[in-house]
Amino acid sequence: MREIISAIATPRGRGGVAIIRLSGEGCLSLAQKMFKPTSASCAFEPYRMYSGAISCDGFEDFGFLVYFAAPRSFTGEDVVEFHCHGGPLIAEGVLKRTLSLGARAADRGEFTRRAFLNGKLSLSSAEGMADMINAESSALLRAGGLLYREKLTEKITKIQRSLKDILAAIAVEIDYPEEDEDGLDLKKTGKDIEKVLSEINQILRGWTVGEKIKNGVSVAICGSPNVGKSSLLNALLGYEKAIVSPIAGTTRDAVEGRIEIGGILFDLIDTAGLRERAGSVEAAGIERAKRAALTSDIALFVSDCAESAFPQDVTGKIIRVFNKCDKLKPEGEYDIAISAKTGEGLEKLRQMLYAAATAGASADGQYLIEERHFSALSRAAEALKDSLSDFDIATCDLISVDLKEAWDCLGEITGETASEEIIDTVFEKFCVGK
Repeated sequence: MREIISAIATPRGRGGVAIIRLSGEGCLSLAQKMFKPTSASCAFEPYRMYSGAISCDGFEDFGFLVYFAAPRSFTGEDVVEFHCHGGPLIAEGVLKRTLSLGARAADRGEFTRRAFLNGKLSLSSAEGMADMINAESSALLRAGGLLYREKLTEKITKIQRSLKDILAAIAVEIDYPEEDEDGLDLKKTGKDIEKVLSEINQILRGWTVGEKIKNGVSVAICGSPNVGKSSLLNALLGYEKAIVSPIAGTTRDAVEGRIEIGGILFDLIDTAGLRERAGSVEAAGIERAKRAALTSDIALFVSDCAESAFPQDVTGKIIRVFNKCDKLKPEGEYDIAISAKTGEGLEKLRQMLYAAATAGASADGQYLIEERHFSALSRAAEALKDSLSDFDIATCDLISVDLKEAWDCLGEITGETASEEIIDTVFEKFCVGK
């Protein structure tokens, strides 16, 4: 028999309602010891809410009890929830009472972990739930929702079935060669493996955008002094974040701000103006500006004249911005002309930032947003490539070893072959009560 766990499932602090959740065999019997229903003839049918007095040590609160019978519950076990008033002492009192009656305080993510162990959701679905809870952008919320609804699991399971069919055909060839006069059709088997590899690579392409959805897009605003970098930062943010001054070298360190465009977070970094002659403090800021330009996902190179110099070897996307088009005629090489002062061209610049961040986006809106999934898929792809190398001369045994390795890597995503260490790492991301 699995022990009963208990935790406060709502955020700590004052609120309208607090929820204390219990899970495990016998949790209803425990709850009945501290709950007096309003109706004397209460039978506590599952999936109904009952009002009554919740008895705690030293006080009573009027609230509600809901019972979810196994296996039709979030965890797959019997679950009880107390809904009480949202004062922190009230919620703590209800929790302490459940613990005194024999429940154990739940660990981080233990309710979701039990749901996974009881087959209510896959490991990747649990990670999608965590992404939704922790989402700071609408794009991550949507991507996490698709992951939670088992969209990635469906793709992975389909690929695993294909691998299993190939492995089964190879096993027949190894164990019963006399049964098939023609032997294994290596040409067809090779094409089947190539098809599986293509499907994995298609999913892997979603990591480029998915990583940005998960972590945000870094944008360095670079250029010579007094071209309007700080003004552009303030205009994009919609408030005065950076100091604007006609004195060259005012910005000596990176000034950062965050905006959301199309549901994706962009971390803007206003850097020191790039020039040859500068004092020691300003020179340090210039070096940081160069590093920001070199390492950012996108670099906005701002200028207000034809002559401009930009750091070499920039790894990210460069968007050349001509500023002050309200009073100067755009000249030189530029991708867009704007005025940070009047706002002209800013909406188009936002669109360009979004387009640069989502280049190569998946048509179905599904992305890889977990580095763990990217790693597992990459290792699966490498195993399939190994199986195809020297395919014509390799033995069936060697081919099947590579295919099995690919299948195991894919199973790490769903949880089918995930180690205890991987599972622990996933659920450590959850809060207590979830």
